[in-house]
Amino acid sequence: MSAQLHYKIEGDGPPLVLLHGLFGNLDNLGLLARDLKNDYQVIRPDLRNHGLSFQSPEHNYELMAEDVARLLRSLHLPPVTLIGHSMGGKVAMKLAATEPALVRELVVMDIAPLKYRERHHDNVFAGLFSVLEQHPSNRETAMQLLAQHIEMESVRQFLGKSLYKDGDRMTWRFQVEALYNNYEHILDWQPIQAVQMPTLFLKGANSDYISPEAQAPILEQFPQAKAHIVANTGHWLHAEKPQDVLRIIRKFLLSVG
Repeated sequence: MSAQLHYKIEGDGPPLVLLHGLFGNLDNLGLLARDLKNDYQVIRPDLRNHGLSFQSPEHNYELMAEDVARLLRSLHLPPVTLIGHSMGGKVAMKLAATEPALVRELVVMDIAPLKYRERHHDNVFAGLFSVLEQHPSNRETAMQLLAQHIEMESVRQFLGKSLYKDGDRMTWRFQVEALYNNYEHILDWQPIQAVQMPTLFLKGANSDYISPEAQAPILEQFPQAKAHIVANTGHWLHAEKPQDVLRIIRKFLLSVG
């Protein structure tokens, strides 16, 4: 499929690309974009099967990296700063490996270049399918259906940002069935040849997505990697402590010049 990703572009300066995570859209990194657009040209795409981008039965990192590469080429950009969170971080790492000429430096937020074994999202999928099957007519009913499956209020509120009214029922902006069918691909990771570019890994202190065991595979695949732990944050570190995350990212970008 050669469809173009939906995207938003703001600001002037060196190009910087923000890639959202699973069940997200380009608005998820809006707090970062609001600040960074003062000094950078910030490009935020919706990844395939998310937001307003095209839907596809195929969903893996090779294809998602190709999607982003196609967008960058169409915009005729010089090498970009690439910042990705979670699934978007894996897309960023894959793109840096497959298309190094397109990427200047890399920031990966709370994900490692590893295959993840634990299925963190089975309850989320149960809630999403419940909304699809029961056709709620309003947002409140849809959120009540989610609450039957998803305990954490913050997760429900995050998902709720992708609810919209389609005719007389609420549904999802992301393609639930494609994401569910490809969930093993989303957890997966095929080790890559060493990527020789400045790379920063940001970890939420309370998150278990980057474990101590991840250090060796990170350094094997990203020999120039630096790491920074953001205190008192979980997996959504950029939403919980945006000012801290921005300060760390800006310091890194200044250091690599």
